[in-house]
Amino acid sequence: MAYKSLHAFIDTLEKAGELVRIKTFVDPVLEIAEIADRVSKTPDRNKALLFENTGTDFPLLINSMGNEKRMCMALGVEELDDVMHDIEGLLKKMGTPKTGILGKLAMLPELSKFASYMPKVISGRGTCQEVVMDKPDLGKLPILKCWPQDGGRFITLPAIHTKDPNNGIRNIGMYRMQVFSSDMTAMHWHKHKVSARHFNEYKRLGKRMPVAVALGGDPIYTYSATAPLPENVDEYMLAGFLRKKKVELVRCLTQPDIEVPSDADIIIEGYIDINEDLIWEGPFGDHTGYYSLPDFYPRFHVTAITHRKDAVYPATIVGIPPQEDAWIGKATERIFLTPIKMMMVPEIADMNMPVEGVFHNLVIATINKEYAGQGQKVRNAMWGAGQMMFNKILVLSDGVAASGIKIDDYLNLARYVFNNLNPATDIYFSQGPMDVLDHSCSKLGFGGKMCIDGTKKQEEEISSPLIPFKLNTGFSVKEINSLHPEIAGINEKLLQWGIPVLFVAIKKDHPNHVRELHESLCKIDALNNIKLICYVERTVNADDIADVLWRFCNNLDPKRDHFYGGTSGNILGLDGTRKSKKLDNFDRPWPNIIVADDVTIASVDKKWDTLGLGKIIISPSLRYKTQLYGGGASVYDSE
Repeated sequence: MAYKSLHAFIDTLEKAGELVRIKTFVDPVLEIAEIADRVSKTPDRNKALLFENTGTDFPLLINSMGNEKRMCMALGVEELDDVMHDIEGLLKKMGTPKTGILGKLAMLPELSKFASYMPKVISGRGTCQEVVMDKPDLGKLPILKCWPQDGGRFITLPAIHTKDPNNGIRNIGMYRMQVFSSDMTAMHWHKHKVSARHFNEYKRLGKRMPVAVALGGDPIYTYSATAPLPENVDEYMLAGFLRKKKVELVRCLTQPDIEVPSDADIIIEGYIDINEDLIWEGPFGDHTGYYSLPDFYPRFHVTAITHRKDAVYPATIVGIPPQEDAWIGKATERIFLTPIKMMMVPEIADMNMPVEGVFHNLVIATINKEYAGQGQKVRNAMWGAGQMMFNKILVLSDGVAASGIKIDDYLNLARYVFNNLNPATDIYFSQGPMDVLDHSCSKLGFGGKMCIDGTKKQEEEISSPLIPFKLNTGFSVKEINSLHPEIAGINEKLLQWGIPVLFVAIKKDHPNHVRELHESLCKIDALNNIKLICYVERTVNADDIADVLWRFCNNLDPKRDHFYGGTSGNILGLDGTRKSKKLDNFDRPWPNIIVADDVTIASVDKKWDTLGLGKIIISPSLRYKTQLYGGGASVYDSE
């Protein structure tokens, strides 16, 4: 389904009861983000929010794709899997051998239909250029400051257009933009991204780099900018396929080499001077739930701002999950499953990225296993598949095919995986490129990975009999605590559910403390049939499995932070605590988790009754206040 404007999407959301209009003035500095955070984390109250009084001429839309229903509405489908099946059908038709002229002719309608989705540049101006600011001024837009330790205001939902200077191939990516003045921002593209490669090419050629930023329009434009497409595949081709209508583009007014959607809401045109010094950008409260730390990025100079007469400014916030980006990621998980299955990993049956894993950190895949070693084959293929190279923990199972367990039935799937697992032989460690936002890596953008092969083992893969887990009757949390007062909490729920995994929160106070504790725990007879002990820092509530997984996956470098114990060396310990120079010889700053400040929480509480959002929702930040490492965006060597 194609939306002719962002207003059309807003109207659709409102008719479906999925949008609340807020007429009270709410400050784009911290307050809007705090309200969106409360709403996005309350499933039965989770709505898109249209702030109509932002102190500017532009209303602001946020959380518009913040649940499964709204994500489906943005894509024009009933279920996210509908897109997957659509792509699967197309690839099967195009990949089926054609015999004779009739078979080839039969494909012409499909090819013609696909060709009709290709983007088209039209002449003249678009509705996105109805109004041209006399003097471009970013201060006229309701740009958010999301979190108290952010370096400033950030444009959070930009579709950034660049071109390869050698062949003119377009790329649309989504990278945050910190505002430094009325006509200058930073351009936060990571070294692994296509736009960063374009920048390096312009630098090599000694040419100024044109850039344009599109905001709003059909929500599919926004989604497509986030999609992990192969390089040189036009994001607007994907957008056309998803909306079943080609994207019409117009040339920018001051950067005519760049084309943008004619029906977008706001266009920011500009350039990057490749000879100019980079600017110190950040911190920024990021999708990991931690602040991403400052670094140097290119300066983007604004040459024009144009917009529709009725433009809406779209925004999002990211932070401690779940947030709106979780549903954008879920759409990607479903949409790109078929290409991965059909082109790279044919044995894969399904894939799931739990929200606690914040995309890359934790990926679960089920496979149709036919031979010994197939799990390792899939592991290698997946870690080489585009942005899957950033994956940290990969869990493999043949549970769906072998036992009918659904991939999102985490409890039964975990029981199946660990009953088919010998930690000493079926967990593999590697290292390679990592997301630059992964703060656990000892070196920026390079760190450890782990694959847990929980598929049913064939004879060639078994070194010793696999015995189903049964909790030892002598297991006692009280006894363990009495032996180790540094333990702040133990979660034995998984053990009671038949899963041989223990979560332990520890107050570590000397080097190698976690390793020493693991060795000691492994000597306790009642723990000898446990397979995995995951350690988190003392401030984490060990009983909250979702929070434990979120903190653990963020803080773990699997290759560096694993150790084995037990009489047979088959109890794996994983250190998911915060690392420091003093205790871990970790020589990088460690970011803080993201919470709202007390002043903002109190301000939102005071005006809540005027917002039209019903009974007050208590700030989610309050539960995390005790987990902060001091008051800044990061710490270096303190406890």
